[in-house]
Amino acid sequence: MKYSGIGGQAVMEGVMMRNGSKYALAVRKSDHTIAVETHDTADTTTGIYRIPILRGVASFVNSLVMGMSVLMKSAAYFEDEEEEDQKQKTAEQKERQEKIEMGATVAVAVVLALAIFMVLPYYLSRILAKVITSQSLLALVEGLIRIAIFVIYILLISKMEDIRRVFMYHGAEHKCINCIEHGLELNVENVRKSSRQHKRCGTSFLLFVFIISVAVFMFIRFDSPILQLCCRLLLVPLIAGISYEFIRLAGRTENRLVSLLSKPGLWLQGLTTLEPDDEMIEVGIASVEAVFDWRAFQEANRESF
Repeated sequence: MKYSGIGGQAVMEGVMMRNGSKYALAVRKSDHTIAVETHDTADTTTGIYRIPILRGVASFVNSLVMGMSVLMKSAAYFEDEEEEDQKQKTAEQKERQEKIEMGATVAVAVVLALAIFMVLPYYLSRILAKVITSQSLLALVEGLIRIAIFVIYILLISKMEDIRRVFMYHGAEHKCINCIEHGLELNVENVRKSSRQHKRCGTSFLLFVFIISVAVFMFIRFDSPILQLCCRLLLVPLIAGISYEFIRLAGRTENRLVSLLSKPGLWLQGLTTLEPDDEMIEVGIASVEAVFDWRAFQEANRESF
């Protein structure tokens, strides 16, 4: 499999595909037509994005902000007619309001994620401190609780119809990328038979954040619970950077050890990616073709497939 460099995200009734400093958002509208829009974004091949670990932190922040942005853009296709006073707002005012709303949404999302997946597991593990005296064992228990909360969270949201459809579009996104990277012509038939699992998936990234945090937190030894918790929060960017480097490596190599270590993330993708229908696949293809010349890529790498 040849690394293409293209990545994506599932959104409401659509798929976002990113290639270099551009991304495309394709959405299946209620009239069954496909709307496609392209935008410029940060160039992830220059500056801080060339520095190991730091590029992982920058990519994580950039992906979070852009992810919220494309979710809002996709949702806008299905909003009811705006109120009269909203219609009278200038484009500049609307853009300013959208940026404020997006910033607030990102901030709330980050706080909630840290509270649920970092703070809560820490305090739940402290309940066992009276019977477990080993700090290393407590860190392991904390990590297992964190992973369990993550899996339960995914299982719960997957029961929601809207989320199930997002997970189906997530499957379409992966299938399109796998189709290209395996040297197949990008069409519905080939995409349909491609795998919906991919080593560079954000699901795998988050799982590795939790797994690597276990090893890192074992070395944090403070008597004060507050100091322990503060150190955990401060080390999140470092852990995210390390996790990104592994995911990046996994996407570029077929090394047996790396492939073995990637298995847990691929298994978890069984929950976050579902089989898409043909209309969803068409949306994924439209998003890819808006920002990526897959024919030129395959021609240039023909001997590698």
